[in-house]
Amino acid sequence: MINGKPVIGLTATTNYLPTNGEGPRMLALRICNTLAVAKGGGVPILSGEQCPEDFAQICDGLIFTGGPDVPPEFYDEKKLNETVRCDPIRDVYDKRLFDAFLKTEKPIFGICRGCQQLNVFFGGTLYQDIVEQCGWIHYSPHLFHYITTTEDSILCQLFGERFKVNSFHHQAIKDLASCFKATAYSVEGIIEAYEHKSLPVFATQFHPEMMATEYCDGRTADFQPIFNFFIRLTKEYAERPQLRNSVDLAELKKYLINTHSV
Repeated sequence: MINGKPVIGLTATTNYLPTNGEGPRMLALRICNTLAVAKGGGVPILSGEQCPEDFAQICDGLIFTGGPDVPPEFYDEKKLNETVRCDPIRDVYDKRLFDAFLKTEKPIFGICRGCQQLNVFFGGTLYQDIVEQCGWIHYSPHLFHYITTTEDSILCQLFGERFKVNSFHHQAIKDLASCFKATAYSVEGIIEAYEHKSLPVFATQFHPEMMATEYCDGRTADFQPIFNFFIRLTKEYAERPQLRNSVDLAELKKYLINTHSV
């Protein structure tokens, strides 16, 4: 915590794919990610792909952001085709960061690649290419579609049962890890969100940061409330470490949503 604000770590994307791994490695992140955290009351800091154990201690919460594909060898499959493109350096670092952060039992929020990563890290699998394997197209910055949420889920409490989201991914969850419960689906049946059954971990397949505050263009709801919720959840865990051993997570989620403006 800094000045009463939780410190939120965010994983970075890189120039590995555009440069084919040649030349100096550079880190980057869309400003909408850090802006959503700051507007939610957190202090955003970017992971530098170094010192994962120390980074896990510094941060009160962690957001696994979007980026390249998750390597199929992480879930015991071979690469399906040439559309599957990964960043091996980031893949290794993100797994080390996950292992370090999981030990702290602090809140984690996964977005797009982060949603897929967390599912794989907890034992799930992915469709490597949903166009090839399922015949569905979900990869376009101009594409929006409806999703349906489950009752009492974070998304349902914040945004309702059915609403539009963006669609910017070509992989998707195939087998959901047993520790998660799916909380939103697309019309095709793609899992668009899930929550951990006992830990403060949740994820969305869509990109809420691209539809938050000034980045919301009116075609969807303003998704800033999901970041507000994550920051409040993180603050609760930072201020009351005993929650990690005794919390009724479902009741805490309801409390945070019902007692704060969104």
